[in-house]
This record gives sequence, C-alpha cells and structure tokens, in this order.
Amino acid sequence: MTTTITLHLRRKYGERGTNGTIYFLGEPICHTIELPWQDNTPNKSCIPEGRYRLEKRVYPKNGEQIGIPSVQGREAILIHAANNAEQHLRGCIAPVTKLTGEGTGDESAKALKELKSLVYGLWDMGAEVFLVIRG
Repeated sequence: MTTTITLHLRRKYGERGTNGTIYFLGEPICHTIELPWQDNTPNKSCIPEGRYRLEKRVYPKNGEQIGIPSVQGREAILIHAANNAEQHLRGCIAPVTKLTGEGTGDESAKALKELKSLVYGLWDMGAEVFLVIRG
C-alpha cells in the first residue's frame, strides 16, 4: 500500500505577484513566489488552487526537478529556483528562504535544495506526494 503525503501551500495574492508558504505536518518548510493570478493564462498566471500530485521530472534547461504535471490547460509546470517571479517564472512555483515583496524573495536555490531533500526523501520511501494549494 502506497503512503500518501500532502504538503500545503497557503497563498496571498497581490497585483505584482503571489506569495505563499509551504507546510509539511503543520510546520513551515519554505516560502514561495509565483506570478499574480491571471485566470490561469499560460506563461502569465500562477496555477489554480487545487490538489496536485508531484512527480520527478527531467528537463534539458533545469535538470531534475519537482514537476506538477496535471495542471489543467498548462504544461511543464515545475518547482524551481527563482528570486523574481516577473523576470524568471512562466507559471511555475519558486521556493524562497525569505520574502522581499510581491513575487520576490531571496535565497531561492537554498530553499529549493531543502524542499527537494524533503520531497525526494518521501519519494525514496515510496510515498506519493501531493501539493494542496489554497488562498
């Protein structure tokens, strides 16, 4: 029997970006930055709220990443490093250590490394990992 683990992303929406925090077992793991909500428009909007199964994905540009494959109307949604949503994201989610403004943060590579360590560890134990996104 496969164990199901759920991470929770709680978001706060802004005009210039969407900020959030990912929780595991009620404890904050990292903050997140995303594009502002623009009705799920590809390359311009954060993804809709909902429950998503996370999968290991390999991309030529970003290498091995945490993928969110089942976003309706979207392709190649990842969790990857970025410190500025407007400049570096096209609908993906970027973990950050510290939020610095709407859609901006610091030390994204460090936060991504910590999040990947958690998620890959859960996968290595045979768990299915889901991300529930709420406002």
